[in-house]
Amino acid sequence: MRLEDLVRLRRARDVMDREYARPLDVPTLARGAHMSPGHFSRTFRAAYGETPYGYLMTRRVERAKALLRRGDLSVTEVCFAVGCTSLGSFSSRFTELVGETPSAYRARRHDAGAAVPACVAKVLTRPVRNGVPVRNGEPVRNGEAESTAAS
Repeated sequence: MRLEDLVRLRRARDVMDREYARPLDVPTLARGAHMSPGHFSRTFRAAYGETPYGYLMTRRVERAKALLRRGDLSVTEVCFAVGCTSLGSFSSRFTELVGETPSAYRARRHDAGAAVPACVAKVLTRPVRNGVPVRNGEPVRNGEAESTAAS
């Protein structure tokens, strides 16, 4: 992969990180990266191990978890605050990544993480599909994470 492509992909990823609540789609992100939508999607997945949509939804779910922990917004309000336009799609993706519904997550106590600095909490609470870490779009199986981390 060319260095110029990696720089453009990083900029697109930074846009998703900063502007996750805006309506973002692959054609818009690809245009900003000066790539065709197909090339953008393929190179993004090759560079980051997930599709642009998957990455954006993971960022949105991360932000949603923080808002739900506060407890002052309804699930619907959180859904729209993080840039999702469909409560059903948001709830499905949230449940897939977190392993419980947004309502169940909101209702649960979150005192244990209150003393953890935000930068650490972000890493520890990063959504993963059904509680299973994902690498290159595939679930990491037992023992596989340790063996590849050591190599």
